[in-house]
Amino acid sequence: MKKRFAQVMLVLLVGLLPVSCGPTKAQSGPITLIDGLDRQVSLDTPAKKIVSLSPPITEMLFAVGAGEQVTGRDTFSDYPESAKALPDIGGSYGKYNLETIVSLAPDLVIAGAINTPELVQSLEDVGLKVYYLANPSNLDGTFTALQTLGALSGHAKEADKLVKDLRSRVDAVKASLKDVAIKPTVYYELDATDPAKPYTPGPGTFYTALIEAAGGVNIGASLSGEWAQIGLEALLTTDPDLILLGDAMWGITPDSVAQRPGWDALTAVKEGRVLPFDDNLIARIGPRQVDGLEALARVLHPEAFK
Repeated sequence: MKKRFAQVMLVLLVGLLPVSCGPTKAQSGPITLIDGLDRQVSLDTPAKKIVSLSPPITEMLFAVGAGEQVTGRDTFSDYPESAKALPDIGGSYGKYNLETIVSLAPDLVIAGAINTPELVQSLEDVGLKVYYLANPSNLDGTFTALQTLGALSGHAKEADKLVKDLRSRVDAVKASLKDVAIKPTVYYELDATDPAKPYTPGPGTFYTALIEAAGGVNIGASLSGEWAQIGLEALLTTDPDLILLGDAMWGITPDSVAQRPGWDALTAVKEGRVLPFDDNLIARIGPRQVDGLEALARVLHPEAFK
């Protein structure tokens, strides 16, 4: 698989197991939760020094107010901007610097599913406490993940308020779209290193869920596998109403799409409905996914937001 898609996948994958049990509301005192590896993890008090092993975890910790407690982050954690100043503990191609992690003396390391159970075990073998945050499959799961991180870090109240605000925004999108009758079809591009067979999100992905919630239909949902390749013939057959370029961050533009052999026959290309889209708003599990939902809804149904 091409390097670019591998980088995208590294950000996308945060687990395939159920999200942990509901978090405690306590701001202090003992905490016991079952993590995504079905292990009981107990803390005497909320964690004060946390090392994050994935970008979504870092982002969510900052979002619930625990940013100052994060003492180390993986190489790819680049949001919010202040996270970049934290010590880098590695993570490229799954390789972390255990010596650096240990030197930071965290009272909790939080892993995601880009991290293997073997890595979790190796961290525990050197005396570190590890909580494995599993991958949510929908926004409700994301909200539960935020509350779980809030509980672990002693910011349960802040997490609850954040989730309440996020749910209100989701409800506002639903209200705006309640009278929408026509759902445009969408081709969402992840990686066109091979423009003859670009990658697109398939069924069971957050992409499909958010596109549907925004009043659209993801043509990739009919393919096999969560991350699928689609050929020009299939694109011409479905002829999507809209093309969204999640790979715009890699330099892909509407003009470059129009220059691909055969792509000029697509209606979306001919009519100028090829748009760049900030992939981080969907790929990164966390509050920005609600930003992504709002952005998708406005692109798919601008008439509903005038």
